[in-house]
Amino acid sequence: MKRTVVFQGLWLVAYGRMPQIAPGIISGALFAFITSFDEVIVALFIAGTEQCTLPHQMFSGIRENLDPTIAAVATVMIVVSLAILTLAQFAAALNHKSG
Repeated sequence: MKRTVVFQGLWLVAYGRMPQIAPGIISGALFAFITSFDEVIVALFIAGTEQCTLPHQMFSGIRENLDPTIAAVATVMIVVSLAILTLAQFAAALNHKSG
């Protein structure tokens, strides 16, 4: 008896609620991925001496010299972030219209 209730609950979550919350989960995952590029402090503590991540390289470039490359990379990161979030919202709107 208990096993059927558990399976019915899993079925409800998988096929009843998941389509409704999927756009929020996907948007949250994309936002977390995008903001992970801005975590300079975490990258400085976690990365070893031989590893050079993008935030670490940008932080070193800002400290050592003023180079327009850092501004260009930051601009590209912002544009890519906005493009990914816009596409996610567009996909969610299309899914909402069709479903």
